[in-house]
Amino acid sequence: MVNRMGQAEWARDLARQLLEEPLPRRWAHTQGVAARAESLAPILGAEADLLTASAWLHDIGYAPQLVDTGFHPLDGTRYLRDVHRADDTLVRLVAHHSCAVYEVTERGLLDVLNEEFDQERPELVEALTYCDMTTSPDGLPLDVDVRLAEFHSRYGPDHLVSRSIRNATPCITSAVRAIQVALGEAEGS
Repeated sequence: MVNRMGQAEWARDLARQLLEEPLPRRWAHTQGVAARAESLAPILGAEADLLTASAWLHDIGYAPQLVDTGFHPLDGTRYLRDVHRADDTLVRLVAHHSCAVYEVTERGLLDVLNEEFDQERPELVEALTYCDMTTSPDGLPLDVDVRLAEFHSRYGPDHLVSRSIRNATPCITSAVRAIQVALGEAEGS
């Protein structure tokens, strides 16, 4: 079991091991998402390390050796829970990141996800969604609208991921705006 203090370093090393060689672009995205998470320390306080750890791990379910259901949040969280006995909050964040409920519903796995992994506090899920949805596939910061358009361009209009993103757009943009407001308030104080 991983100690809650210093989770980010452990998570970074695990994500690097799983993603860097087989999926270098996914690894670049992950590094960018983690950098975004670190930038949220002013609004997260003591939970900054936890969010950064979840950012490092949010896409490990894409690692070829972890793919089982084809739904990367579920595949990654099962690995974290079963192999690493990772912190429950960390696991729930990875399971439900970036409005995952929409894609898991498209895949017919909603009951499975909900039976195995409870929801996490909305403010933490929003923070991880912000980090993921304002980072390009190459790890660069970008506007959420550009990121959403990139999904549609990459997958095409009828792909399951595009349909999911289309349905999740209000959830995603709401999460991003909530974090932007919180950051603005933190900067203003």
